[in-house]
Amino acid sequence: MNMHQIRSTEDRFQIPTYSKWPLALVSGEGNYVKDALGHRYLDFYGGHCVCILGHCHPRVTAAIERQSRQLLFYSNVVYSDVRARASQLLGELSPLRNSFFCNSGTEAIETALKIARKRTGRSVVIATEGGFHGRTLGSLALTWNPAYREPYRDVLASTVFVPFGDADAIRTALASHRDEVAAVVLEPIQSIAGIVEAPDRYYRTLRRQSDEAGAMLIFDEVQTGVGRTGTFSISEQYGMLPDMITLAKSLGAGVPIGAVMMTDALASGIELGEQGSTFGGGMLAMAAAEACLQTIIDDGLMARAPVIFEQIRDAALSVNGVEDVRGRGCLIGIRTAPKASRVVGELRRLHVLAGGSANAHVLRLMPPLTTAGADIERFAAALERAVAASFVESRVA
Repeated sequence: MNMHQIRSTEDRFQIPTYSKWPLALVSGEGNYVKDALGHRYLDFYGGHCVCILGHCHPRVTAAIERQSRQLLFYSNVVYSDVRARASQLLGELSPLRNSFFCNSGTEAIETALKIARKRTGRSVVIATEGGFHGRTLGSLALTWNPAYREPYRDVLASTVFVPFGDADAIRTALASHRDEVAAVVLEPIQSIAGIVEAPDRYYRTLRRQSDEAGAMLIFDEVQTGVGRTGTFSISEQYGMLPDMITLAKSLGAGVPIGAVMMTDALASGIELGEQGSTFGGGMLAMAAAEACLQTIIDDGLMARAPVIFEQIRDAALSVNGVEDVRGRGCLIGIRTAPKASRVVGELRRLHVLAGGSANAHVLRLMPPLTTAGADIERFAAALERAVAASFVESRVA
């Protein structure tokens, strides 16, 4: 199919989802993808923060191919050697060792909410303004964007929203709903909001406040997890641990997967049959996760994350029109004087992929942990041209 055929066929047979970029990708390798016209793009977006090892990493694709010849699928009703190995690796890397596998981040959030509500016997959840946790009904109740929630408000569970980074607001909300709060849920770094993070002490305060109120503390690490910020869970950098961590995206290096990690105390209270997923923990996903985690271990990639951040930060801050660089590791926000949407569009014309955010002046980068210096140099050169062109666009407009 050519580009026109691909576009017209998708538009004809699929309901609309995202406002799509004007390109159809057909292949990828490492930090690069190629479109139907043969153009090659440096990918610092990774399909919504998914491709933590780049595209088609040879260890991941080999593991999937090998598993596909052995056993494509059987559910959790049987034991599995590849599931056992992946579970062990995940438990050894994560500060919380007990896992439940599902298929996506939104499923992981919904599972965590089920566990918190059953364990506490409460129903109210506290979430933060600016947070994003998914679009299925359970997780949508926690997602801040009113445009997503409003059409379904009559069927969404009760959620109390508080300003992100405001520990006093959490304390007030817990006091106002005494003995009613099942969980406090947040993204440690709010990605879609524009890579927004609070001081480390905020997260330690939340841990203490949740304990005092008898509520669970849940970290949505669908984007910060799996070593993307320099440690497997960003909570390790804050010097505290939540009760549950939700994972997805990077865990499968491109294959759909989700997981909930939980404390021993929570895991010991899970009853047989309480949780379940037909495809969660399927063999292909487990093969991808095992290969991804083993590669991160063997190649020491978590240690690369802060190095990549520093290199991108220093290169970006040298560009006229870049006002700030925020985030940790390979989850990066760049604030630009021109609107970020213009910069992202110019970057795409220069064959570099980046993402926007809810902040009109912050673009997002999610480069792989395998990113090398030459690709950072190419990105920096493109960013300089893109910001300069965006200034011109702004003056013309």
